[in-house]
Amino acid sequence: MSIQHSRIYLASQSPRRRELLKQVGVRYEALLLRNDTRREIDVDETPLDGEIPADYVQRVCREKAVVGWNTLALRSLPPFPVLAADTTVALDGKIIGKPDNHKHAAEILHMLSGTQHQVLTAVAIALGERVEMRLSITTITFDTLSEERISRYLHTGEAHDKAGAYGIQGHAGAFVKRIDGSYSGVMGLPLYETIELLKLFGYPAP
Repeated sequence: MSIQHSRIYLASQSPRRRELLKQVGVRYEALLLRNDTRREIDVDETPLDGEIPADYVQRVCREKAVVGWNTLALRSLPPFPVLAADTTVALDGKIIGKPDNHKHAAEILHMLSGTQHQVLTAVAIALGERVEMRLSITTITFDTLSEERISRYLHTGEAHDKAGAYGIQGHAGAFVKRIDGSYSGVMGLPLYETIELLKLFGYPAP
C-alpha cells in the first residue's frame, strides 16, 4: 500500500530541474546538500575504471538520493521522499563530463560537432531503505559546428557546469538537428519517468 505524500525534497541545485517540477505542478522543497557542513557522506562523481555511462549515471544518482535521505536525519526534517537526478553525455560509449574551463568546453563541443551522442539522465527517489530509479536515454544529432559558432556559444556562458558543455534549452538548441527521446531528460529531469516514480511513492502526480 502506498503512503500519501503531499510534497517531496529535491536534492539538486539545478534551476532547470526546479523549473521542470514546477511545470508539472509538483510541490517540493530544495535540499541543498553542498551547504550542509555536518554532512559526513559525499558523492564521488568520478567514473570508476571501465564504468559504462549507464552504470555511472545510475550509481551517482542513487548515491545522491541516499545522501539526501540521510541529510534529513541530520537536519531533523520531516521524512518526505527525496528526489535526485544525474545527467551525463556519452559519445561512442565514453563518458563526456562537465567542462573544467573555457578551453575544455571548446574541446567537448568540437568532439560533439557533427555527431550523434547520447544524453543519459537517471532519476531516483529515496524513502527510508527504499530507493527506486529510472533511466532516460536520448540520442542527439548535432549540426557541424564551426570554430566561430563554438566561440560565440561559449561567450554566452551557458556551457559552464553542464554535461557535454551545452544546454539544449538555451542557445545550443540551435545545434540540434534531431532528438530521439526525452527533451526534458536532456534538460536534466525526464518528466515521464519522474512522474512514474512519484506515483510509486503515493505522490498525487498529474
